[in-house]
Amino acid sequence: MKYPSLVFGALWLPLLLVDFAWAQTTEVPANEQSQTLQMTDIFDIEFATDPQISPDGKTIVYVRNQFDIMKDRRRTDLWTIDSRGRHLPLFSGKHNYSSPRWSPSGDRLAFVSDENDQNQIFCYWMESGRKAQLTNLNQSPGSLTWSRNGKSLCFSMSVPAEPETFAPMPAKPKGAEWAEPPTVITRLNYRRDGAGYLPQAHTHLFVLSAEGGTPRQLTHGDYDHGGPYGWAKKDSVIIFSANRHPNHEYDPTNSEIYSIAVADRKITALTDRQGPDTHPVVSPGGEQIAYLGHDENYLGYQQNHLYVMGIDGKKPKPCLWIDDLDRSISSPQWIHANQLIFKFDDMGVTKLASTGRAGNYKVIAENVGGTSLGRPYGGGSYSVSMADHSIAFTQTSTDRPADVAAIGSSFKQDGAPLRLTDLNADLLSFKQVGRTEEIRFPSRHDDIELQGWIIYPPGYDKNRSYPLILEIHGGPFANYGPRFTPELQLMAAAGYVVFYMNPRGSTSYGADFANLIHHNYPGNDYDDLMSGVDAVIERANIDRDNLFVTGGSGGGVLTSWIVGKTDRFRAAVVCKPVINWYSFALTADMYNYFYKYWFPGLPWEEPEQYMKRSPISLVGNVKTPTMLLTGTEDYRTPMSETEQFYQALKLQKVDTAMVRIPGASHSIAARPSQLIAKVVHVLKWFEKHRHSEPSAQESPQDAK
Repeated sequence: MKYPSLVFGALWLPLLLVDFAWAQTTEVPANEQSQTLQMTDIFDIEFATDPQISPDGKTIVYVRNQFDIMKDRRRTDLWTIDSRGRHLPLFSGKHNYSSPRWSPSGDRLAFVSDENDQNQIFCYWMESGRKAQLTNLNQSPGSLTWSRNGKSLCFSMSVPAEPETFAPMPAKPKGAEWAEPPTVITRLNYRRDGAGYLPQAHTHLFVLSAEGGTPRQLTHGDYDHGGPYGWAKKDSVIIFSANRHPNHEYDPTNSEIYSIAVADRKITALTDRQGPDTHPVVSPGGEQIAYLGHDENYLGYQQNHLYVMGIDGKKPKPCLWIDDLDRSISSPQWIHANQLIFKFDDMGVTKLASTGRAGNYKVIAENVGGTSLGRPYGGGSYSVSMADHSIAFTQTSTDRPADVAAIGSSFKQDGAPLRLTDLNADLLSFKQVGRTEEIRFPSRHDDIELQGWIIYPPGYDKNRSYPLILEIHGGPFANYGPRFTPELQLMAAAGYVVFYMNPRGSTSYGADFANLIHHNYPGNDYDDLMSGVDAVIERANIDRDNLFVTGGSGGGVLTSWIVGKTDRFRAAVVCKPVINWYSFALTADMYNYFYKYWFPGLPWEEPEQYMKRSPISLVGNVKTPTMLLTGTEDYRTPMSETEQFYQALKLQKVDTAMVRIPGASHSIAARPSQLIAKVVHVLKWFEKHRHSEPSAQESPQDAK
């Protein structure tokens, strides 16, 4: 199981305690509305994901993501684009299509679609244009992987366990209407954010004939077996990663690389160390396995390294492939027998790099990502053509979400990546988006250099001053960067200078920088954020009487911490926060993880550690008007955290409001209208508490 570093991360919504009409933004003249990004423009934004380049390197199939304003949901199609620039829909309509995977010879394309309500595996023959449904599954398949000979597909699927009756009920009279029977929970992990309360089930590995038929289940037991998978030894063996240790629930990151024989389902462990070994990819010749992992040190942040070993795990033994890159590596792929491509974040920018046997690496593409719609987080994906070593990937910028780009002999542009799509030309080419500017500055705590970005309002006028919003990322082990961000652009369009940064604890600056907050969060990251605000005030024309702060998840933790430490902000919006680490550690969905890595012990063993870092400990200092905003089905930072702070602020008679977004998980932006609801409530709260601005004729000095 892979644990992400970012863990905290209906058009009509009956939002409790806040009237929706109250939350409307100030009306803007129609001529100005047409020039800047508006709330409902969210439904018109498109972005690319999962670009898959054909084996011959000449055609790319990708998932085109768009939003249905009537259903308030994402819709996904499959499109193709080739080296001659022909851009065509492959499958498009009212159904969703995803996970395109080329057969080894490039003659077929496997994919997943909900054409018949339940997600099924389909195959499309490129030459004839014929399509066939290969499965009739009752659960959604994932991690599609072709065998090397193109005769089989491997995939994962959830398999329900037999339900057990703990205490049988007596038979009810015929026609009686009794209450639903109780649910008895005995497993350690019983709910997950975004999925809710989990059924008794585990993810297992299956093999399917490429001609369809009944899938054959390979793995069994009370373990989860996730992708990606690799075929080896003439398709007689499949390589995968899982945590199959007896204590796997209590030791959640201790996964290994395994092989399983397709014929007799015999499983062999290829690695054996305390710590995660994940993401195995088999070399083109089938002799080696590249994978990710690290030795377990129980730190808040631990970087993944790239390893290579023999197909049997012994010859050669596992060895570290790169030892001089102080960044966490992800998504390795072989490009040929002696070279790998991988992805990593560096100073807020996601990059692709290649590495050979010598262990040195070379950056070949930057600004990978744009698939995290909402705030400017990392992400993105890529694929490799073995034939001509071309690479397709998602590329972003500060004014565009993910488009498809490519590098290779078929996609030449002076050796530089070539952007192949412009999915938002019809919208963003005619909108004024806020200009984004990088800024560097020292922390007032220890002079360590920090990095951030300023988004200026469209039409920024140097002769007037502007209110400032500090927006703080979650994680806390994550990073913001120069990536398109609808949420923050909407704030800029409302007339605010928006500032976001990577305080200590952020990723992409090395392990030491991230672990400056190990067992010390919140801590001196507060000083970093205040240093950033001071630096922006010096750089831009900021109205010092109108400073505002907001953030979600880990950013919600820091926002609630900030209002307990300073009164310099006129108002704050705390989104999906942790307020009390003691209660959070025993109610969050990953409670078997947090206490072990973020604290020196269990809550009842180290109560002072939990309380001294909890924003609730500072609530007596809060005077800043503070709104709280959380999804009602958030199981990462449960609603009870928000309620504790709201009730404490009420008892303190601090101006406060609680916004509950029905049906939303920790990923509030999963539905477009919920993203909009978040932004309009943030802006309205700030507008309500905004001090009257100085006139446009006043100089910044006069306005102070």
